[in-house]
Amino acid sequence: MKQEINKIPLFILATILFGIKTYLVYRFMFSIDLENMMQEIILLINPFVSGFLIFALSVWIKKPQRQMKYLRYTILIGTLIIFANLVFYRSFTDFITIPQLFQASNAADLGSSILTLIKPYDILLFVDVVIIWFISRKQSAQVVAHYPKSGKVFALAMSFVLLAGNFFLAEMERPQLFTRAFDREYLVKNIGLFNYHIYDIATQAKAKTQRVFADGNELPEIQKYMDENMARNTTSELFGVAEGKNVIFINAESIQSFVINNDVNGEPITPFLNALTKDKDTFYFENFYHQTEQGKTSDSEFLVENSLYPLSRGAVFFTHGQNEYNAMPEILGENGYYSSVVHANNKSFWNRDQMYQSLGFDHYYGEESFEITEENSVGWGLKDKPFFEQSTDILQRMEKPFYTKLITLTNHFPFELDEEDRSIEPYDSNSNTLNNFFPTVRYMDESIELFFDELKRTGLYEDSIIVIMGDHYGISANHNKAMSQYLGKEEITPYDHIQLQRVPLFIHIPGFGKGEIKSEIAGQIDMKPTLLNLLGIKNNQDIQFGNDLFSKQRKDFIALRNGSFITDEYIYTNDTCYNKKTGEPVEKNQEEDESKETSNACDLIRKQVGKELDYSDDLIYGDLFRFIDFKKNK
Repeated sequence: MKQEINKIPLFILATILFGIKTYLVYRFMFSIDLENMMQEIILLINPFVSGFLIFALSVWIKKPQRQMKYLRYTILIGTLIIFANLVFYRSFTDFITIPQLFQASNAADLGSSILTLIKPYDILLFVDVVIIWFISRKQSAQVVAHYPKSGKVFALAMSFVLLAGNFFLAEMERPQLFTRAFDREYLVKNIGLFNYHIYDIATQAKAKTQRVFADGNELPEIQKYMDENMARNTTSELFGVAEGKNVIFINAESIQSFVINNDVNGEPITPFLNALTKDKDTFYFENFYHQTEQGKTSDSEFLVENSLYPLSRGAVFFTHGQNEYNAMPEILGENGYYSSVVHANNKSFWNRDQMYQSLGFDHYYGEESFEITEENSVGWGLKDKPFFEQSTDILQRMEKPFYTKLITLTNHFPFELDEEDRSIEPYDSNSNTLNNFFPTVRYMDESIELFFDELKRTGLYEDSIIVIMGDHYGISANHNKAMSQYLGKEEITPYDHIQLQRVPLFIHIPGFGKGEIKSEIAGQIDMKPTLLNLLGIKNNQDIQFGNDLFSKQRKDFIALRNGSFITDEYIYTNDTCYNKKTGEPVEKNQEEDESKETSNACDLIRKQVGKELDYSDDLIYGDLFRFIDFKKNK
């Protein structure tokens, strides 16, 4: 029997071992949602199909030593790809894209964040690698493949037949899989991790050619869409209410709306922000959604400054940092404002030094502008309280009026905080991430309260409007079990997941006296037109996909980058339309007229969302703003 086993070609053994390992990772380490038996079958077969395609190429290598060497290194590289995606997935519930690889310079700043994502049992991923290396060195004569040309052709043909079969099943399960590829999980689930990466490479190559062939002829169609859908010539009753005032914009790291007016262990999580929701000088938007994708904080900055969508892959700050834009800092500069970013991090992180120039910022106050010591730092760097204290000194020295964005750090994964800085105890669940999230959120809340006091002390408060916006989620879908425990739910449904993408937005106008809680749906893409209107700056000819949040003429949806969307009545995600009030799916096959209308409403908006995302991508990939003279249009 042992003699028979030794006759199995090594590429077959490698396929079996690698396929089993990859399937186990898919099934038990990635949180891939399987909806039916067909998806289970596809998920099972695609790692073996991919493995066979890669390893069967070894039969064309004539020299046994080189054939063995090929198998050793391909299984190692394949395992490293799985491992890298696994670590990335644990943080972002997503898969790596080619543009993300160009963001590797950020890895040096991740430090302890990456270490918390690596588990001791990850070493088991390399068991098959060790087996193949051992056999290829000790028993190479028995396991090398010696086939005639017909056998080699058969092996190659079988690889493509299996691949075609996989793709056929994937297309049956998910029609238009490659043309509606907003969701990377659907791609991995249906064609496998390695075929997904090949698809990603092809998509990236296509994107790079768009700028080369763009000539501006795409703009009339986009301009027409703006005229028909964006209410560009309307203003709200709050137009100019903050004219001439400084704008202090707090980019609040990783905070989500579920912590506002909520408790943990019997203690309020955000007492200061809770009070701010009731403040007569404050507008609080309780249905405000982040719209970021892989670029996270940098995506939120891109959305705010441009009112364009981020890309579905990578971060615009990295991939298109040299594009021309018509961003808010540039527009404010033309209206007498000094613009800056204050952030205690290095200038190269997220390619900020390049991108901020493209957006028109006058200055970036990075880590060199702060006194950073071991005592006043934790996790990602300078703690929020000393950050705001030192930032106040920077603001006092700025030219007036100014538009300044302050980006916090402490409430960042893995949510580290020194014991002496904790005002509330961690939560008790199976997720250390969620447990530690609450104390760091409270610390940030206290830091913002301190900052308000500092602004009042220095006299900056009365002459400024203060915006506080959550930049993106802090708790990913990997922690749904703990989140369901905290929220008192049996499970986190796709509907619940979308609702958890709400982040706080406060617009505080000292002395205004007419603030309120706003329940209308809103998103980060609305910030640019909203702030410009509050400052009394008309920008009617701009190309932007957001609306003034105080205008009565607004789009009836907020789109997320993966194609999901929210309206006042419905939430659409994962190919399902939900009733926004009840959270229940709206069945398309119901006979009642009302349900048919509901389904049609989701379908119509889904098409408009797809069109809007495509137009935004065209503007970025084609660098189309270089063909527009906005100064001439004013």
